[in-house]
Amino acid sequence: MPIEIERKFLPRHDGWRAAAHAVLPMAQGYINDQDAMDRGAQRASVRVRLQGETAWLNLKSRELGASRQEFEYPIPPEDARALLALCVGGRIEKRRHLVRHGAHLWEIDEFLGDNAGLVVAEIELGAVDEAFERPDWLGAEVTDLPRYYNLALAARPYARWREDERTGHR
Repeated sequence: MPIEIERKFLPRHDGWRAAAHAVLPMAQGYINDQDAMDRGAQRASVRVRLQGETAWLNLKSRELGASRQEFEYPIPPEDARALLALCVGGRIEKRRHLVRHGAHLWEIDEFLGDNAGLVVAEIELGAVDEAFERPDWLGAEVTDLPRYYNLALAARPYARWREDERTGHR
């Protein structure tokens, strides 16, 4: 069974920009919504992602924390465009910046649209307790805060967050 181990952080400053070696525009949406997950009616999110002319269908178990089941399958881009039209909630649009630091690849998502202003740095690890070199731009960890997950951002975008949610990280 495929397991994703991912931790999320807020950058302290934009020093990561100079180190980015690629920028990938992305659009994604969800077939199910946050409410179905919160009610327990569904136990996995179903995401469609389009990145240029590459597309995936992704299923991810609902578990708080760094580790969860993840299944990802390539699909034709035209299918992704059709599925994006069927998605519930808002569409997530972002630019993903790839930054190599130490032995790891960081994915820094710079959100657009209703989530503009939010930047989240993610690192995938081989084990929950794997050590990694922390770049100087790395700030507070938000792995355990559900509002930073893309499914939650589709339902309640950053533009609708209260000021204390934007600055308090609680």
